[in-house]
Amino acid sequence: MAFQEEMEVQGNFLFKHRGELPVIFLLISLWVWYQTLITRQGFIGTPYEEGYMFLCLAVSMLGILFRIMTTGYSATNTSGRNTAGQLADTVNTLGTYSTVRHPLYVGNFLVWTGIIMLTQNLWFIATFIVLYAFYYERIMFAEEQFLRRKFGETYLKWAEKTPMFFPALSQWQRPAGSFDAGKVARMEKTGIMSTFLIFFIFDAIRQYVHGHSFDPTRFWFLAFAVSLTAHLIIKMHTKWKRRNERRARA
Repeated sequence: MAFQEEMEVQGNFLFKHRGELPVIFLLISLWVWYQTLITRQGFIGTPYEEGYMFLCLAVSMLGILFRIMTTGYSATNTSGRNTAGQLADTVNTLGTYSTVRHPLYVGNFLVWTGIIMLTQNLWFIATFIVLYAFYYERIMFAEEQFLRRKFGETYLKWAEKTPMFFPALSQWQRPAGSFDAGKVARMEKTGIMSTFLIFFIFDAIRQYVHGHSFDPTRFWFLAFAVSLTAHLIIKMHTKWKRRNERRARA
């Protein structure tokens, strides 16, 4: 098999399993975090300990914001959280897509980098970045091959002037449609809730090591509680809306 075809095959396989690498790193990161705490490395035990956690949160929130801006303005039937296969009825070229070809993966990278930064282990953070690049390089290659075959010159003209991964914010073009808050709520609720859950868990482990009791900081507890409540409300509302739509069609 030629190199390009092999890259595409690998990319399509990894596309279907693209949520697994971060989960593996998350499990390992909890152990690394525990080691950081008991050996008091990084900012542990210093006045900057709490501030560093908020810095990590800011990085993750930047990624979530990037995803929200992408999801809220993206066309229907384009790749989002689907894993069955490549999907695109049109080429998104405006909004975040005018600055970078893979804005959702940029958002994912920032979200997970903020989480991995919590470990305060430079080697672990660097390893994550390298493996993320290797992993998603193949996924992005497979996606671009799919788009190139489907949309031809339309895709090539856009790709020629748009960076693959590092956003060129100076190229920003205003989206044509209106912001779809409902779509964002449906598609991003789990990611937002999960992010706050992970920060809550990291803080709970930190408090346990410091005081031998799971007594999380009030901010992290409230942030997770609010995000969980919002997640459940949106989920129930979505189910209720779909049930009513089915009844209306019956």
